[in-house]
Amino acid sequence: MKRTLVFGGGVAAAGLLAAGLVAPAQAAGDVKSTNLANTNFAAWQVINYWWGEKYSNFVNATPYNVETDVKRAKHISTGGPSADSKAGIVPAIGDEKKSGGTSKNVNLPRTTGKVFFRGADGKPHWCSATSVQSQYRNLVATAGHCVYDTVSNKATLDKWVFVPGYYQGKTPWGIYVGKTAYTHYDFDVYEDGDRNYAFVTVYNGVLPDGWDHKKRRMKIKDVGRLGDNVGGQGLAYNQKVGTNVFVFGYPSGSHPDGNHAYNGKTLKWTYGKTFAVQAPAIKGEELIGTKSSFTGQGAIGSSWLLQYKSARRIGYLNGVTIGVSDTDGNRRYDTSVSPYFDGETYSVYKAAVSNWSGKIA
Repeated sequence: MKRTLVFGGGVAAAGLLAAGLVAPAQAAGDVKSTNLANTNFAAWQVINYWWGEKYSNFVNATPYNVETDVKRAKHISTGGPSADSKAGIVPAIGDEKKSGGTSKNVNLPRTTGKVFFRGADGKPHWCSATSVQSQYRNLVATAGHCVYDTVSNKATLDKWVFVPGYYQGKTPWGIYVGKTAYTHYDFDVYEDGDRNYAFVTVYNGVLPDGWDHKKRRMKIKDVGRLGDNVGGQGLAYNQKVGTNVFVFGYPSGSHPDGNHAYNGKTLKWTYGKTFAVQAPAIKGEELIGTKSSFTGQGAIGSSWLLQYKSARRIGYLNGVTIGVSDTDGNRRYDTSVSPYFDGETYSVYKAAVSNWSGKIA
């Protein structure tokens, strides 16, 4: 659902955009912001939900299985996504004034993890997500329907947290409670697949630190900002279709033929060129795809990284998985699908990028 915007010539804040690149003017009406846990008390309630009863909600969480199978997705050779202004990039954390080499080995990014939340069914679930560059190093990117509840049409999913490097109940770099979610208006209102992405500000990370007998609750300690602990990917928008990307995520579940290819416990990756895709079933007119055997459960929200520098584990976020598709009818998923990141994506990102979250502990 493309709408024409008029862009200005202002350059983004120093240190964010590479020199000489023009940032699109933000269209305020395109951005929807929603509180997830906007007070310390609300954040404490979220923490108690995940750490209560010996972390049972973490352990029992299942991969999110809402709108993962994109029916009738097709590779198109004409039409499809197009840039709505000049191409732009935001450097990754630590890459603002550097350029890295390449590596033959694929080192997995520390920025990737899982977002956990309580679904419309009242049960704990998770998606994939990644840390991205921001002024206060507190920003997470994922699919829009891993934030906005498309099942019950509530504003957002409940008890939302990001856990980088999560593995079987362990939170090596802490748990980061979501504070405010930023999505595109067309996704919130129309569930437009072309705008199915979200940027979420998070509080400083916390870890357990004993028991508070007076308050009868777990003590927590502050472990600092997300981007300081794991880094943050850059952002790329209005890029050419047909470029190579790495996709990093936690696929789980089965192919349509019943083959259980992934268990969702470890971070996986695929690599390939992007191509134009249309998927009427999710109102996706200007999507991009890449060949991938990822199954949809758990992989939703996976990061698509352009120019990924394996030695330094950073690149530019240029998409997020919103679904997978069996395009040749052999009952095996063969394509991952993402919105095309354009100037409107940058507008949503820009609305989130300069907002401070603060501490819980």
